[in-house]
Amino acid sequence: MSNHSSTHGLSVAELEDLSKKTIEAKDTAYCPYSKFRVGACILTADGKFITGANIENASYPVGMCAERAAFAKAVTEGHREFKALGVATDVEPAASPCGMCRQFIREFCALEMPVLMHDRHGKYVIMTLEQLLPMSFGPDALPPPEKLVQQ
Repeated sequence: MSNHSSTHGLSVAELEDLSKKTIEAKDTAYCPYSKFRVGACILTADGKFITGANIENASYPVGMCAERAAFAKAVTEGHREFKALGVATDVEPAASPCGMCRQFIREFCALEMPVLMHDRHGKYVIMTLEQLLPMSFGPDALPPPEKLVQQ
C-alpha cells in the first residue's frame, strides 16, 4: 500500500497531526462484541481536530460508527466546513468508511474532501469523498425548502 501521491491541499503538519489523532482515536472505541476498533478524526476548515470512535451496543443495529460519531460531535459543536477526514482500524489493508457513513459524510462535506484510511501499521491511502461515493445524492439534489409543496 502506498502512502499517498497527493496532499489534497493539506500541509505536511496537517497530514501528520490528522494521522496521529486518527490512530489515537481507536483507543477510545467501545467495541466489546466485535473487538474491531475504529478511530476517526476530522480536520475542520478552521484548523480544529475532532475525534470519534465506534460505539457498539448489545442491540447491534443501535451502535455507531466512528465517522458518524466524529461528525455528530463536530456538527453539534457548530462546525459546518471540513477540510479532511481520517479513519483508522487494526486491519490490513486499510478499511474505508461504510456506505451509511459515506452518505452521512456527504451531507456535510465537499466531494473533493480527502479521506485518509489508515491500516494497522499506520500506512494510509487517500481517496476523495467523490471516489468513495460516486454519483452521490446530497443536499444540493433537493429543491430549496420554499419550493417544496406542502400537502
